[in-house]
Amino acid sequence: MKLRITQVDAFTDRPFAGNPAAVCLLPEPRGADWMLQVAREMNLSETAFLVARPDGFDLRWFTPTVEVDLCGHATLASAHVLWEQGLLRPDDQARFHTQSGVLLARRQGELIELDFPADFEQPVEAPAEIVRSLGIKPVYIGKGREDYLVEVDSESTLRGIQPDFRLMAASSDRGVIVTCKAAAPPYDFVSRFFAPAAGIDEDPVTGSAHCCLACFWHKRTGKSEFRAYQASARGGSLEVALRGDRVLLRGQAVTVLEGGQRHRSC
Repeated sequence: MKLRITQVDAFTDRPFAGNPAAVCLLPEPRGADWMLQVAREMNLSETAFLVARPDGFDLRWFTPTVEVDLCGHATLASAHVLWEQGLLRPDDQARFHTQSGVLLARRQGELIELDFPADFEQPVEAPAEIVRSLGIKPVYIGKGREDYLVEVDSESTLRGIQPDFRLMAASSDRGVIVTCKAAAPPYDFVSRFFAPAAGIDEDPVTGSAHCCLACFWHKRTGKSEFRAYQASARGGSLEVALRGDRVLLRGQAVTVLEGGQRHRSC
């Protein structure tokens, strides 16, 4: 079987920024162990696997160590590839069947808009190891479906965090979102996302985390529309809108690499 993989930088309008994802279009389903081996080979934060079906595409996501239930940037990258390679017409809606239900993507000018489930976090007392691993004093700690959310006092504090990833990996579920109000326009809030338990020390731009961030900042501000920046080394920006129990994530994507190679083991 010829394995065709496209590498896409998501939530950016230029190469080598945003969050890279590999997108693998498969002619037929493959086992989870095989997909995990491919994801390890790619060694990116996420590799997406697509299989066409009559009413859309089956979509699964893998880090180099585990399968995940929801990934924003690799979904954005997948939709980008489907339109770029002519598998969908420009005005078609992308429909993905996933472990988190049916996810939709549509083109909005230069942006791709994802329709994801909202993640309403609740205040919790986080494990002491989480706070120690961040090395800061939190303003607030909550927890969504999978991730802790930690608010800090300033953007300078957020940008200066140097986590103890080993300690964090031993004490968190999937990951830890850290956020604060943006220091200056055009952004409303900034964030970082750490997921060493899932094999990703720091994720460059995390769409799924913004499903939780949208709900948190709606409670803080009363607003439902935001411009957000994820302050990783690569950095990335997105538009976020809360619509009831759904979150709309909008961003751009750029193809960086395309390749295909025939393997006897495939």
